[in-house]
Amino acid sequence: MEIPLTPLEFARRARKLYAGREAVVDGSLRLTYGQFFERCDRWSSVLQELGARQGDRIAYIAPNTHAQLESFYAVPQIGAILVPLNYRLTADDFAYLINHSGAKIVCAHTSYLDALDGVRSQLANVEAFVSLEGPKEGWLDYETLLAGATADFARPAISETDLLTINYTSGTTSRPKGVMITHRNAYMNAVGTLLHHPMAAPDRYLWTLPMFHANGWTFVWIVTAVGAAHICLRKVEPVAVFEKIEHEGATVFCAAPTVLISIANGPEELRRKARRGVRLLTAGAPPAAATIERIEGELGWSVTHVYGLTETAPFITVCEPRPEHQHCSPKEQAAIKARQGVELVTSGELCVVDASGNEVAKDGMSLGEIVARGNTVMQGYYRDPDATAKVIRDGWFYTGDAAVVHPDGYVEIRDRLKDVIISGGENISSVEVEGALLRHEAVQEVAIVGLPDELWGEVPHAFVVLRRDATATGEELRQFARAHLAHYKAPRGITFVSELPKTATGKVQKYVLRASASKSSAAETKPGGCSE
Repeated sequence: MEIPLTPLEFARRARKLYAGREAVVDGSLRLTYGQFFERCDRWSSVLQELGARQGDRIAYIAPNTHAQLESFYAVPQIGAILVPLNYRLTADDFAYLINHSGAKIVCAHTSYLDALDGVRSQLANVEAFVSLEGPKEGWLDYETLLAGATADFARPAISETDLLTINYTSGTTSRPKGVMITHRNAYMNAVGTLLHHPMAAPDRYLWTLPMFHANGWTFVWIVTAVGAAHICLRKVEPVAVFEKIEHEGATVFCAAPTVLISIANGPEELRRKARRGVRLLTAGAPPAAATIERIEGELGWSVTHVYGLTETAPFITVCEPRPEHQHCSPKEQAAIKARQGVELVTSGELCVVDASGNEVAKDGMSLGEIVARGNTVMQGYYRDPDATAKVIRDGWFYTGDAAVVHPDGYVEIRDRLKDVIISGGENISSVEVEGALLRHEAVQEVAIVGLPDELWGEVPHAFVVLRRDATATGEELRQFARAHLAHYKAPRGITFVSELPKTATGKVQKYVLRASASKSSAAETKPGGCSE
């Protein structure tokens, strides 16, 4: 006997086993699983009354709220396709993505209604606009519609190969691409994540990660699968994170390294009083070993590093702990945890290959590209066969990430292929240089980019954010880097900035830094080639 592999199966189980357990906390609102799923069913009924049918796309623009969470159940259980959009984009971006996805219904949080009204004339194919929190002229009101609906709706047959979501990539240098994730993709990622990062009913998951980002790394379904509680956090700030951990008893959360850095540099009083034993996953960019060491050592939290892409639903490796790691020093353990690790049990096969397609040596030095194939790899890019063909070739998905493989089989990313710095014929990993500088006590964040150089071709340049009340000179940081790296890897120039440009998911936009450096290349610099 076979039934489709779909995260909706997690909802069926939770309805049966956890109806009386607390499911969602969103400010003063608290819902049991019974109440939560009744709301989802009512909204499914409303969507069908509004004309939504199997295969239709329904777009959402919202922060981490209960209504956004409800979309991950109410939309797919009628066979429609959820399109969770990055709420930090511009109105023109919203218009492009809504039109590209062909969304029939748009649901938006109050904060984005004005922006959408400004481009509504461009959204000719949208048949209904729904305000998720509060009425507005020209918009249907979510709660009013829910209150007047029944929980009865037509539940269609769903195949595991049906589309579940379309998740748009960041689109840093081109238009975002719509990643097509199937029910099977999401189910396999959720199960694999639970195998390597177990959760249980007593857990309380804090939503620091945007739900729109790769479906909240499938935690929108993982938390429900075990009957744990979803604690919504609409705006991620260090103080709010510590307060939710204290007052709501949060035990688990996910965060990009940039969020971990902000937490590690949060108010000293809150860090000192922080409840220990919190478990967290980090991904989205290679984390620095120094950040992991500080989170685990100072706060007493446990960090698990995973790696993947929106295109892989998203996880394809996990830095799983091994008994031999327990004999390492805290510094050595942190360095190991900063690696991307090994395949998940359920994700499929992963290799690092050279330009000829051959696997690189497991020597921790030979650089290649990460490729993968398996149950979590996307169906393709929506309405973009050419882009799909560029990344899925001969049955493998090419990630664009440059990495090495250590003798124990652990993969370690050294850079995006496009970000590897080639200086005098030598490859320089920006991630390695960043990791070294982050060990300086004055450095809070750093990004390394390659800038043109007449003699060497390219040289590394550092953009540095200092910790509050800390001081350092460019020459001091250059000498610190030279003391911890081969000299040719040390940055030739250092620019101090108040913040680094980032995407909504916390990735540093290095193309922005390169552009800013090019514009200011004629600016006066102090000794050591450092703009201060």
